[in-house]
Amino acid sequence: MKYHQIDRNLFIKNRKKFTAEMKPKSVAVFNSNDIYPISADSTIPFQQHRDIFYLSGVDQEESILLLCPDAPYEHLREILFLRETNEHIAVWEGEKLTKERAFEVSGIKSVYWLQDFEKVLFEVMTYCDTMYINTNEHYRSSVQTETREARFIKWWKEKYPAHQVAKSNPILQRLRSIKESEELDLLQKACDITEKGFRRVLSFTKPGVMEYEIEAEFIHEFIRSRSKGFAYGPIIASGANANVLHYVENNQQCREGELILFDVGAEYANYSSDMSRTIPVSGRFTQRQKDVYNAVLRVKDEATKMLVPGTLWKQYHVEVGKIMTSELLGLGLIDKADVQNENPDWPAYKKYFMHGTSHHLGLDTHDYGLLAEPMKPNMVFTVEPGIYIPAEGFGIRLEDDVVIQESGEPFNLMRNIPIEADEIESLMNV
Repeated sequence: MKYHQIDRNLFIKNRKKFTAEMKPKSVAVFNSNDIYPISADSTIPFQQHRDIFYLSGVDQEESILLLCPDAPYEHLREILFLRETNEHIAVWEGEKLTKERAFEVSGIKSVYWLQDFEKVLFEVMTYCDTMYINTNEHYRSSVQTETREARFIKWWKEKYPAHQVAKSNPILQRLRSIKESEELDLLQKACDITEKGFRRVLSFTKPGVMEYEIEAEFIHEFIRSRSKGFAYGPIIASGANANVLHYVENNQQCREGELILFDVGAEYANYSSDMSRTIPVSGRFTQRQKDVYNAVLRVKDEATKMLVPGTLWKQYHVEVGKIMTSELLGLGLIDKADVQNENPDWPAYKKYFMHGTSHHLGLDTHDYGLLAEPMKPNMVFTVEPGIYIPAEGFGIRLEDDVVIQESGEPFNLMRNIPIEADEIESLMNV
């Protein structure tokens, strides 16, 4: 891995938190992701399942974590199963985790090779009444492919039909949404790498460059800073392309007088950053562009102040909508009649700001978190309002990543990334 080794105490803490929520006489199993095929012998670069990484730090395919806190023997309470490595694998695929190295990474003493899994699981199941299976219950999930986790669940249900079933996901939704200090440090590192990329792009951008050339500048800076690259598909949207919310082609020329909307973020150690900035191709905003820009910035700043303990995600979005409505009235994009006659299910402001303002951030860009429950300290959220005006050929979105505090306003992990219009113009005209 490119990133520096993470202190294993983080994963020890995470396992303790999870097992504290388990029922008596129960076991939980977590699988690595598959390496997914493309065609012929080509594969998509491996991405570890975030749950097994969160609980073990193991960032390797064909790995399994088993947790059984009530097992009668200590060596069965935490177990890692790894693909057995050898000299042939080391030559052709590179170094894999040894049992000793797995302990250094995870803090788990009992490490077996994968071929022993069924035998060990059978013994553990004799001591247990309940199995925690790890299903994907994220509110935005839409999975067409049968995952390694899903195949295991199918196999286990056929093999052990007499056992009760419980779900790991509700526990992980709560645990993963509240970050440990080590996790906040990793998220800050990801944001700092994103800052490097953005500052590089500010000095690179000029009329005539292609969107993909800007994308290349970001990825260069990310990888040289120990990131694997983008945390999600980068959006480099010049001109009217910014009005396509998930524009990812990044294949157009940036023209004088246009704006470019960036929605990019570096990952670091599997933790995501998520930044949006909008800059003028020519290095100067027009007055109209600056007016809209500052309106978006005011909405972002006011929305940020509401991210405090106890806030409910749904009501928060209602309040942000009221702020945006006021700004759109000021810009002349809507009038009082539009507001008076609006559909409550699709308010007038949604013509120009049609997406949500905030989502959880962490190991996933749209991270775990139960949105019906009040916000708590050490949750991390994005704040990303936007105004999109197809008739004027531009769209503006601004986004920072913030940490909810015990009291007061949240801490901005992107506080050092330029966002004021005057500062952006100054940096682009050095």
